Amino acid sequence: MREKKEISFILQYIKKPRTVGAILPSSRYLANKMMENIDFKQAKCIIEYGPGTGVFTEKLLQNRDKSTIIMLFEYNQKFCSLLKDKFKHEENLFIINDSSENVDKYLIKHQIESVDYVVSGLPFASLPQQVSDEILKKTKSILKKDGKFITFQYTLLKVGFIKKYFRYIDLKREFRNMPPAYVLNCINCN
Repeated sequence: MREKKEISFILQYIKKPRTVGAILPSSRYLANKMMENIDFKQAKCIIEYGPGTGVFTEKLLQNRDKSTIIMLFEYNQKFCSLLKDKFKHEENLFIINDSSENVDKYLIKHQIESVDYVVSGLPFASLPQQVSDEILKKTKSILKKDGKFITFQYTLLKVGFIKKYFRYIDLKREFRNMPPAYVLNCINCN
């Protein structure tokens, strides 16, 4: 199953490298590091941008309270179909085949007033600047005060850009990922 998932990931990367952003799915080590700063007992709503094949999603679903709403935004139709099939029995899970730029519209649609955490696998280094700006602006606006935006990047090129929206960023490195990645834990200090 894992080999099939990796082949699917590689094929999608070849077809759409700007939106997939990596040639392989994230490791379980990176997934664990991304989850470290989430208070699953208190979280009412968690959003994930760019879940791909669902490595982070699995961790979110394993650790969440059953009443916690999880909303996934996957732009790639192939990955979105895979996620819908893989997690078809999960309650309080919304899988949306759209850009994260439209997150606010879906929150209104589902009557969600605030978000505790946004977990992101988006490749900000390869996304167009205007798209990245819009996503980060909307993310800051939907997060509750002291809510967290947790993302990873393969380089530090976009840290200054992300700091335009989130002044406080706790940075960690995960070497047991291919390639090694930086985890940015950004706090919304409205």
